[in-house]
Amino acid sequence: MAVKTPSLSAKNRTLIVVESPSKAKTINKYLGDGYAVFASVGHIKDLPKKEIGLDFDNHYEPSYEVIAGKDKVVRQLKKLSAEASAVMIATDPDREGEAIAWHIANEIGKTSKPVTRVMFNEITKSAILEAIEDPRQIDYKLVRSQQTRQGLDKIVGYRISPFLWNVVMRGLSAGRVQSVALRLICEREMEINRFEIQEYWTIAADFITSEKESFKARLMSINGEKPDLKNQASAEAAAALVSKGNYRLKAIAPRTQQRRAPLPFTTSLLQQAASNQLGFGSKKTMRAAQQLYEGIDLGSEGATGLITYMRTDSIRIGDEAKGQARHFIENAFGKEYIGFGGAAAKSSKNAQDAHEAIRPTSVNRRPEDLKPYLSTDQYRLYDLIWKRFVAAMMAPAKIEQTRVDIADPEARISFRANGSRVLFPGFMKVFNDQEELAYEERKSTKDEGEKEQTVRLPKVLRENDPLNLGPIDSRQSFTRPPARFSEATLVKDLDNYGIGRPSTYASIFSTLQDRRYVELQKKKIIPTVLGMDVSEILVSNFPELFNVDFTAGMENELDKVAVGEDDYESVLDRFYKPLEATLSARKEDPVIPQNRDAAPCEKCGEGRMIVKWTQSGKFLGCSRYPKCRNNIPIATNKEKPKDTGILCPSCNEGHMLLRNGRHGAFLACSSYPKCKGLLNLGKQRQIEPMKLPPVLTDLTCPKCGAPMNLRIGKRGPWLGCSKFPKCRGRMAWNSLEEPVRLHWEEVMAEHIKANPAITITMIDGSPASMTMPIDDIITSAEERGLVRVEAEEQAAEKTPATE
Repeated sequence: MAVKTPSLSAKNRTLIVVESPSKAKTINKYLGDGYAVFASVGHIKDLPKKEIGLDFDNHYEPSYEVIAGKDKVVRQLKKLSAEASAVMIATDPDREGEAIAWHIANEIGKTSKPVTRVMFNEITKSAILEAIEDPRQIDYKLVRSQQTRQGLDKIVGYRISPFLWNVVMRGLSAGRVQSVALRLICEREMEINRFEIQEYWTIAADFITSEKESFKARLMSINGEKPDLKNQASAEAAAALVSKGNYRLKAIAPRTQQRRAPLPFTTSLLQQAASNQLGFGSKKTMRAAQQLYEGIDLGSEGATGLITYMRTDSIRIGDEAKGQARHFIENAFGKEYIGFGGAAAKSSKNAQDAHEAIRPTSVNRRPEDLKPYLSTDQYRLYDLIWKRFVAAMMAPAKIEQTRVDIADPEARISFRANGSRVLFPGFMKVFNDQEELAYEERKSTKDEGEKEQTVRLPKVLRENDPLNLGPIDSRQSFTRPPARFSEATLVKDLDNYGIGRPSTYASIFSTLQDRRYVELQKKKIIPTVLGMDVSEILVSNFPELFNVDFTAGMENELDKVAVGEDDYESVLDRFYKPLEATLSARKEDPVIPQNRDAAPCEKCGEGRMIVKWTQSGKFLGCSRYPKCRNNIPIATNKEKPKDTGILCPSCNEGHMLLRNGRHGAFLACSSYPKCKGLLNLGKQRQIEPMKLPPVLTDLTCPKCGAPMNLRIGKRGPWLGCSKFPKCRGRMAWNSLEEPVRLHWEEVMAEHIKANPAITITMIDGSPASMTMPIDDIITSAEERGLVRVEAEEQAAEKTPATE
């Protein structure tokens, strides 16, 4: 029998309120008996879900209510605060945390006990004790800034979404930031569709020195002009001309270049680097970072916060952390490797600089030392953060770049080769991902970052030395359209434009995906037909609202509210009144670009064939409906099933296909209806373990008299009616007499033996990860050649009857 955990008491103690239980556990370790730590588990109050929650006749004042299921938490908070000698609220050090603190303070304010706010950027003993020694009052300006953001988002959602219901179809929604992100994605897709691919050729040749060393150089000019090689014929003609020449090394131009250390991580840079280097989505990155911040159990050391607060747009590093890093670098690599911590770099134009960049709480905790205590995802992310921080504190690298020019005696034909060598590695001793560094230096996300090719040059090169011509390589290429957004490049553009905040980046893409406005294919974001249509209609009707400049400007307004330079009501007023005027005009005369060139109905001759939308897709329908029912299908919203490369655990023959149903995504066997194997997906789209089938008992339901099912849950055995969901009768396990309980425990033990947990494997026999999102499993299966497209196409017409 489980031992009942004693309830928390705050009698004659200082009550510390945090959001998360794991954070509470870590903090509790550092405080003595004079403190009691309680977790609110996030927000306790919010605007109502089913209404806008703003009083437009009373200065837009928000109307908050206790979140469903949080009544018990609020009661505990009131009880503990009444017992406590003082209350300190230690929610996260940002506007969201300030708002949570304000709600908590309002709920417990009647206790007449001192209620203060404490903030720390890292969950370490020194940071917590220092914060407790220096409490402050809740900053209502920060609360108002958070309320302003929430109010703006509510107004857009509750005023624009009904417009979409009327113009397109019910169930759609618009978001202030998400709709601008969708616009960026759709406009990029339109650029790709308009792009005209052109053929071009390049010529390179091997050159051999007198010491028999060879290197490759690229053709740069013919008769002083860049060769225009548009097709194979022109490339062959140029290659023939090149083959007739004699060549000398015309010039050698070495130069030493400093490569500055990378910046420490902001939230944006962390999400981009984790996507590019680890293949993590933004939500996965922030989930692992939250765990590292709140504290990891390090054995005898106990729960310890390993990184600083992970929602930040600042690149600032505190003096104490800098000193610790410099001491570590000197001991590990030498004094010459100590740098300046990216002092020459500038923060984002909208950076709050409220706390430091993301860094390890102690640089002395090397990733390899913590590996036994971390999950795979936690370790990989911590390793990335640790290396990036150390590299940011190190000296620049020194690179020698050498340009070699080659020409014939008449200088009619010229070639060029570029070589480089490292003179001093500097930060590259720790962080040497050149692709990531090049990616971060790029300002545009439209290209894939094709870099200039460097070659290994011979050790001995002298000007005017003759060179023998080796094989000539003519290569066909094609111009490439702008690159589609990945999660990383979308975050990069949003950050560059000043749209959103560190706390919102992870939710933007997932929201668009949940609304089925975009899809992720091979880690690239592709707008759906519905997403393209919704974006076009929103931008056509509300061009002033859904544009980059306006949305970035609103972020500046929120910043002004946070520092008291503007106020809540004024910002909402300037936003709401013009929106209402535009909305009023558009309700009567909406702009629907898809219907501008509507053709006459060929059936009745009177109406026009206009675009209409349904949940299953869009079609052309007569404007005289229902008098004329002429319609022509255009596109379907129904997604084709995707082969995951996972072997069906039920029949061990079929593949599990990713499908979408009424209740979301799930996996179904490709052999349906012959095999009805199903696997459910969790909130993070990971495979959920198959549930143990229930045991049918001879115990009768107290509600309907039907037999009861015995199941095993998180808290042990439980009994529910076998007629569920028609009957929801339950029976308390502890209400059974002991002999009866023992009997059914034995039956359940035999049942578990007869139904062992099923392992999920790929079709090649390798194990399938139960924690990896299904989209990552599919991408891996495609890269390994496990996915068979034929299976998808053959199964596309089959639909399982149940999920």
